[in-house]
Amino acid sequence: MNRVTKYLRQVARVAAGRVNAGRGLTVFPDDVFLVSYGRSGSTWARFLIGNLVSAEEPVTFLNVESHIPDIYMFPDRVLRRLPRPRTLKSHEPFDPRYKKIIYIVRDPRDLAVSLYHYDLKRGGLPEGYPMDEFVQLFVAGSEKIISWGPWGDHVISLISTRGGREGFLLIRYEDLIEDPQRELGKISALLRVDGSEEKRARAVELSSIGRMKKLEKEQSRQWAETKNTRQDKTFVRSGRAGEWRSALSQESVGAIESAFGPIMLSLGYELTKTEQATAGTSYSPIT
Repeated sequence: MNRVTKYLRQVARVAAGRVNAGRGLTVFPDDVFLVSYGRSGSTWARFLIGNLVSAEEPVTFLNVESHIPDIYMFPDRVLRRLPRPRTLKSHEPFDPRYKKIIYIVRDPRDLAVSLYHYDLKRGGLPEGYPMDEFVQLFVAGSEKIISWGPWGDHVISLISTRGGREGFLLIRYEDLIEDPQRELGKISALLRVDGSEEKRARAVELSSIGRMKKLEKEQSRQWAETKNTRQDKTFVRSGRAGEWRSALSQESVGAIESAFGPIMLSLGYELTKTEQATAGTSYSPIT
């Protein structure tokens, strides 16, 4: 069976509702996609956006899918019936059908740490698995731990094709931490919704790390994302930037910076060693 035949069969299964939509999703021209590499802050962003848009129902883990559905959790036939315009969560790299995108990026050093703990939580790694070995898998985009390939490929696939164009908004996770109200203002403009200071302040308060941790404690055994994972490890962790400084060895930091240095610099992430800036593939600065 060739690749085309396999793809067409997969599309048919998605359309029939036998598998969740994923990349086989039916895309409408007015869709907005919240896109990120895994563990880059998309769940927090869904809380923020959902609480900004919805005046009546604060977002929880049990209703977040009704605010911004995850395309990997529902069959296409279910998602097709949602009111439009839809705002959907996706981890897909470049897809020419995505016309409006909010792209969340995160320092790959922190992302590797977060992904490591998430893989422990979901049972993908045994307890005590060496962080240095995990980082090597992360840098390579190994299918053993990641479904989206190397971080750098994911970033470049979107920014090189969509960066600077109408309908594309790049949000750094670190900027979202620093000033969530400011970043929500940018998001509200793309979504064309009321982004008043009062509404943004409410959204930030309802999406605080403290509130999310409390909700996770109450709802983790019911939320599809966490109900079959280890309950002794949390999904919502510190929410801080720069954890990699104490969590990663110099060797792991060097491996990540060697692999992704030029892309990191173009996104405004400082490197620990200036020579890493010229390592790996060269990319144009992102504006």
